[in-house]
Amino acid sequence: EIPKRDWSSDVCSSDLFGLLLFWFFGLAKPDAIFSGFVNDTAWFYLGAMLIGAMAAKSGLPQRIANAIIAGIGVTYSRLLLGLIVVDFVLTFVVPSGAAVLVIMASIAMAVMKLFEAEKGSNIGRGLFVSITYTTSIFNKMIIAGTASIISRSMIEQNGGVEISWGLWFAAFLPVSVITIFAAWRLTLLLFPPERNEPALHADDVRAQFRERSSWTPMSRKAAFASGLTIVLWTTDQLHHISPSIVAFAAGLFALLPFVDVLDERDFKKINLLPFFFVASALGMGEVLKETGALAILTSGFVSGLEPLLADKWIAYPVLYWGGFFYHFATASEISMLVTSMPVLMEFARSHNLDPGWIGLIWSFSSGGKLFAYESAVLVLGYGYGYFRHTDLIKIGLALTIVDFLALGLSVFFYWPALGL
Repeated sequence: EIPKRDWSSDVCSSDLFGLLLFWFFGLAKPDAIFSGFVNDTAWFYLGAMLIGAMAAKSGLPQRIANAIIAGIGVTYSRLLLGLIVVDFVLTFVVPSGAAVLVIMASIAMAVMKLFEAEKGSNIGRGLFVSITYTTSIFNKMIIAGTASIISRSMIEQNGGVEISWGLWFAAFLPVSVITIFAAWRLTLLLFPPERNEPALHADDVRAQFRERSSWTPMSRKAAFASGLTIVLWTTDQLHHISPSIVAFAAGLFALLPFVDVLDERDFKKINLLPFFFVASALGMGEVLKETGALAILTSGFVSGLEPLLADKWIAYPVLYWGGFFYHFATASEISMLVTSMPVLMEFARSHNLDPGWIGLIWSFSSGGKLFAYESAVLVLGYGYGYFRHTDLIKIGLALTIVDFLALGLSVFFYWPALGL
């Protein structure tokens, strides 16, 4: 059974109450306490959610999924690869891991019917565990999920370096490609299908996924706005328009009366709790910085890390595996980043290390997981009941090792070309 209570409501109320206490006791000025609400990162999240609502209402994600799956092939192996590719592509247009997983789950169930697979079958286990895990990790490679949005802001706010949307995407692009093919091959290896050919004829399979509905004016406008947004995001290093401005402008464009893509009912359906959570988390970080508490935390917890982080060949495995194991203790990936990223960035600045390089690796280290409690997306996927926890551990451990090797190659041989 899928959990009915959203974890973000508890975390958000706790953060807001913490800000209230800072304000009540006069520990910091109100403009520092509530600085997160005027930070462009929080508004980037709101704009991204409006874009996601616009894309979902227009049927764009389903059109993308149908086009890829109908064209990639009809065997189980090809359909599995198609689902993972769709998962990655949808991360651009649906900036919410939970929303992407819901879309992917409906497609996975349709694929299971084609192969007459039941719950507990290798086909069902493989499909659901792979799309659940890749959904959780893809939004670390693209600034789309709450974790990557918060990480980028803290790198810029506490580390003092600018990380553009395009640079983030380019930095993790090789790892994204490797992860797609590794997840595909590992799923086939760990969960070999009972049958590779569908019960239906190949033409009937393609017909099930072929888009039959015509393009409406609304779907055309939504597709144009979403496509233009992605182009402007990926090229922000050239035109220097903030991704937050692009996202919020696209969302407001969809709400305009003469555009008529979104209305007030669509806006009411958007979950705004993560907006308040992002803003509150950024405000907490600013309060820690202003009161000097951040410096105390830095000297107390990471004072012995300087020899390990000074040499990049040593720093990379320390950061990657340090974040991986630290995640066990903090449960949620958001809690992991909020409690550690400001301290790590302050440490990097005070010791003349590269905050951007360290922050990117630390942020990505939150992607490796073995247990469902480490991510709301994993909890949601596990709640469907198609795979066991041991299945998640197997594919999670394998992909964590693969990504460690893939990111290591990028860090030392590809990132220097990007100026990292």
